Amino acid sequence: MPKSVICDMDGVIYRGNELIPGAVEFVEQLQRGGHKFLFLTNNSKHTPRDLKRRLEMLGINVSEDHFYTSGMATALFLQSQKANGSAFVIGDAGLTNALYDVGYSITEHSPDYVVVGETSSYNFELIVKAVRLIEGGARFIATNPDLVGPTEFGNVPACGCLTAPIERATGIRPYFVGKPNSLMMRIALRKIGDHSENTIMIGDRMDTDIVAGMEAGLKTCLVLSGVTTMDMLDKFPYKPDVIVDSIAHIDLSAM
Repeated sequence: MPKSVICDMDGVIYRGNELIPGAVEFVEQLQRGGHKFLFLTNNSKHTPRDLKRRLEMLGINVSEDHFYTSGMATALFLQSQKANGSAFVIGDAGLTNALYDVGYSITEHSPDYVVVGETSSYNFELIVKAVRLIEGGARFIATNPDLVGPTEFGNVPACGCLTAPIERATGIRPYFVGKPNSLMMRIALRKIGDHSENTIMIGDRMDTDIVAGMEAGLKTCLVLSGVTTMDMLDKFPYKPDVIVDSIAHIDLSAM
């Protein structure tokens, strides 16, 4: 039975708007070999349709059902906690659309939750509103704990950085839904329709991708094309099953 693959995107398939060499051939390997696969990203900015079109522009064609984001997982989690609730959102379309899809309303007036995801529209006014709403009783949720994300120009602040001033001001730590939360991995395995022992997790981050895959019982493969470098590996008390320079060096038939 072909191995199933759960694969991160940022730093694995692309960096910013640049395709990582070998990504096209890797996706062709997935399709040609009949592998079940899911692109699982902690970046909540985009919808599956956005991600599909982004890959199409870079020369890769896959259907929307092969994408799942931390924004979608966050919306699913909130729906399970409080159906048809409300949220004040610091985030982009991928997160707000996912919340609308599960029946949530977006509001600044007595929301059930304050939800933070990736966004380039971040300012002091939003921080103040979030702090006041949390102090007023709203529960604090974030899509993922990533501190930085890779781009073609270098790393940029990610969701974990955006939650920091709100956490310091309120003294309340958000609940992070995305990787390495095992909730995200369970959702991914259900969506892909396979068991952990037949699934490989491919990612560029030791603190999210690799630890999440390891704790869920998946074989793990670290690519060095994103955030993690070889010099950083000794800082972690766990290690991936496989380490490669980039996705171009992965042969699924040998894993």
